[in-house]
Amino acid sequence: MAASALTLTFVRRLSWRPLCKIRQAQAVYIPSAHLHMTAAAMQVSQKDFEKAQEQLKLLKNDPGNEAKLKLYALFKQATEGPCNAPKPGMLDFVKKAKWDAWNSLGSLSQDDARRKYAELVSSLVSAESANQRKDASPEEGKRDGYETLLVTSKNNITTIMFNRPDRKNAINHKMYREIMKALEEAGKDDSTIAVITGNGDYYSSGNDLNNFANIQPGEMEKMAKDAAVLLKEFVDHFIDFPKPLIAMVNGPAIGISVTVLGLCDVVYASDTATFHTPFSHLGQSPEGCSSYLFPKIMGVAKANEMLLFSKKLTAAEACAQGLVTEVFPDRTFQKEVWARLETFSRLPKNSLAVSKQLLRSLEKEKLHEVNKRECETLRERWLSEECVNAIVSFFQKKSKL
Repeated sequence: MAASALTLTFVRRLSWRPLCKIRQAQAVYIPSAHLHMTAAAMQVSQKDFEKAQEQLKLLKNDPGNEAKLKLYALFKQATEGPCNAPKPGMLDFVKKAKWDAWNSLGSLSQDDARRKYAELVSSLVSAESANQRKDASPEEGKRDGYETLLVTSKNNITTIMFNRPDRKNAINHKMYREIMKALEEAGKDDSTIAVITGNGDYYSSGNDLNNFANIQPGEMEKMAKDAAVLLKEFVDHFIDFPKPLIAMVNGPAIGISVTVLGLCDVVYASDTATFHTPFSHLGQSPEGCSSYLFPKIMGVAKANEMLLFSKKLTAAEACAQGLVTEVFPDRTFQKEVWARLETFSRLPKNSLAVSKQLLRSLEKEKLHEVNKRECETLRERWLSEECVNAIVSFFQKKSKL
């Protein structure tokens, strides 16, 4: 007899009994069907899992260490089950991050791990395809030679747009160097003003902590030294920029993307923007000349609350404290700000440049001194046990699904 007919006959025979007894009797039969369905689902899951492994090989771009940690953990969980490897030493950074990612999955079943692995690969493939479609449509005045930025020049305005929306515009090493290159070019071209903004929902989530991944314990000192040199050079470019530099903060801003706002001449923000400098949470210290400029801009008490205790400011709060020039409703942000920028761009550019340099010259030497001291302090912090533990903890939290 077919399963459906058997079930119907079984229920009819019990139809005269109380409802609770019908449920009990049905429960005896249902597991056999459930087992059949589970076996089929597992077969599909295994098929998707194998297909995902092939799709992963087709990715042209590195998905980033956060995604790779998740993929590693899910693959191990799917093929071996819960983490059974001994915990690596704290200074074995790469192995520790991998172990934490795998261990964070706990008792997740192998079937669920296969499914989550396939879903993650699918999202990575879709994101890359979307970026390729977007890049295939060149914008007017777009400058070539950038992978992490969209740099355009139009109507006397050079726009530098952070372009890693899938990573919340986090700034990796390549992006640091490309921003410096873009500032150098914008400082020498025919534009009257330069604008910095972000592509997508975020302005920038700040320093990409994946910059600290894949570093062996013996390479930590070299990493800290090189990173300090790169950061100093990066901030120097903002200090020395010769033209009016305007930040269009289109969404949340974190870390270095917040601190260098003090070196911009005007800061316009959407009302969806927030401003967060979580240095203490990461065992680090302020940069971007914020240790000097923020107390001058917003007062010592407010600056301490933000830089020491990581208070996140809304756009309205940042405006009230002087960090932001003006706040606009998100729905009209682009339209209103660009109308104003176009008005600025028609002003005499040499006059603007001379005035900007005059204003900056009064403190340029001091700013370079502060930048050097901040970078030296950060170099020490990056080698501290506090900072290493904080970054390991960050990766562990990010690897949880």
